Amino acid sequence: MVGTGAYREQYRRSLDDPEAFWLEAARAIEWTRPPTVALDSSGAPLYRWFPDGELNTAINALDRHVDSGRGEQNALLWDSPVTGSTARYTYTELRDSVATLAGALRSLGVGKGDRVVIYLPMVPEAVMAMLACARLGAVHSVVFGGFAPKELAARISDAEPKVVLTASCGVEPSRVVEYVPIVREALDLVHDAGARRPDHVVVLQRDTARAELRDGELDWNDLVATASPADPVPVAATDPLYVLYTSGTTGKPKGVVRDNGGHAVALAWSLPAVYDIGPGDVWWTASDVGWVVGHSYIVYAPLLVGATTVLYEGKPVGTPDAGAFWRVASQYGVKALFTAPTALRAVKRVDPEGTQIARYDLGRLRTLFLAGERLDPQTYHWASERLGIPVIDHWWQTETGWPVAANPRGIEPLPVKPGSATVPMPGWDVRVLGQSGREQPMGKEGALAVKLPLPPGSLPTLWGDDERFVESYLSRYEGYYLTGDSGYVDDDGYLFVMGRTDDVINVAGHRLSTGAMEAVLAAHPAVAECAVIGVHDALKGQLPRGFVVLKAGADIPEDQLTEELVAAVRAEIGPVAAFRDVSVVDALPKTRSGKILRSTMRGIADGRDVPVPSTIEDPDVLERLRTILRPSR
Repeated sequence: MVGTGAYREQYRRSLDDPEAFWLEAARAIEWTRPPTVALDSSGAPLYRWFPDGELNTAINALDRHVDSGRGEQNALLWDSPVTGSTARYTYTELRDSVATLAGALRSLGVGKGDRVVIYLPMVPEAVMAMLACARLGAVHSVVFGGFAPKELAARISDAEPKVVLTASCGVEPSRVVEYVPIVREALDLVHDAGARRPDHVVVLQRDTARAELRDGELDWNDLVATASPADPVPVAATDPLYVLYTSGTTGKPKGVVRDNGGHAVALAWSLPAVYDIGPGDVWWTASDVGWVVGHSYIVYAPLLVGATTVLYEGKPVGTPDAGAFWRVASQYGVKALFTAPTALRAVKRVDPEGTQIARYDLGRLRTLFLAGERLDPQTYHWASERLGIPVIDHWWQTETGWPVAANPRGIEPLPVKPGSATVPMPGWDVRVLGQSGREQPMGKEGALAVKLPLPPGSLPTLWGDDERFVESYLSRYEGYYLTGDSGYVDDDGYLFVMGRTDDVINVAGHRLSTGAMEAVLAAHPAVAECAVIGVHDALKGQLPRGFVVLKAGADIPEDQLTEELVAAVRAEIGPVAAFRDVSVVDALPKTRSGKILRSTMRGIADGRDVPVPSTIEDPDVLERLRTILRPSR
């Protein structure tokens, strides 16, 4: 195992005696009833951490820092180049705002265990809304503002929230997105499906585009103005803190559950251990609160440890230029930045020589962390050479909640290997398994799996569906969590993550189901059958590419069909899918049992020398597709 001692010792202890390891880590959290038991295995393979513990996450994120005398330290710095606005909130100011918003939600009937859907742009109120729910013991479900009404409706139908919190608009560099019409359409879809509608919709009015409110829609500021602060409500460590939906292969989104106790312990441990960030440090995660990265490392982890977190409403380029990231890092004295390789590739494309970097004083920036999709060596070298600081790749998922593999900068910084996420973090017993479930030798690629039990902070189940949780993640290899990624471990113990093993693709850090896109294409009256695959893209990591077979007698120009299909995916899935490429083909390659050979198609599109499967029904179909697939590189 790599490392000189500190990392190896912590990793060994976490696997040999996980209960002692995590009970010790739990001391960093303030409990209303401290846990005496770390792990409840009685429901295996459904495990529960700190089953006898009780706490409130908002107290740990805000109140305790104020009570310890650090209330005047900055907790949240908001920078919005798209609106030309900034704001600062001390821990005292943020606590008071959260308590008042919690009181407003309480006046609408929200209490312990109730759900609240949050559909907001990157504004301070989004952070306040999450923490206000946590203060009440309610369960929040944040939905990224780029999702279409149908996707929002699916999440509302599943979570059954009492309240939806939204804004009049979101602001993009080139357009303004009005949220209220999207919410109204989503609620109509919820009603049409016979699902429970929320009792209230609360709208934060933004000056960029204000909304005319209808009956039943409440003005955020008016509601808060008459509210009394709410006291925090203690909850069991095993009670849910939030539900965050991720793409499901069946078309129905999977509601990843995060509990209160394990989540607080894992994040409070990980930020100093993995990212070397502690109390008073300025930390910036350039992501969105709609994704797990935003939940864990914009909102909860930095506030749990008493750091200062930056909330950025802008883009890596175009707001106003490719120096946006460096301007923010310089202006606020950021110690470490966490973003996606896609963002760096966008900056590199516009400013290949890195001339914008020289405009700013980045003397306080110590480390750049990247995750969301695999960090290609070219981007790694570009960033490390121009910034002159360590550039650290790491690997985790919505389901895991925090890094599975990383470079433990706060424990023992390890040498960087381009293309590797470095090593498994304490608590994560990562194995590389073959088809039969046998562990693969060093250097041989296989399915990446984690031996159960998963550590604190990972998902204990899916919302309302233990059976789907077991079927989706725990059934392929008994005693293991299947990550859905493939990879290998080299002779030094470094982990290399090579890509997805299922049909969920990674577009600029957003995990999207190709199956859901196929459903949209198949609904077109001219389409007989279709397939969508993810192909390599130098900027976004992967992009979806569609292939359709027309119905007999269908008479439609290919450019018109492409335009209609692209528009349909944009409307049904959302612009985040970046779906633009469709080809009409005479047939799709299939096995004799009728399964479309998507993995083979992906391999050809990515330029690999893919053998023709022995189970193929008609090899000539695949050969005809090769000339279409290869240019996509």
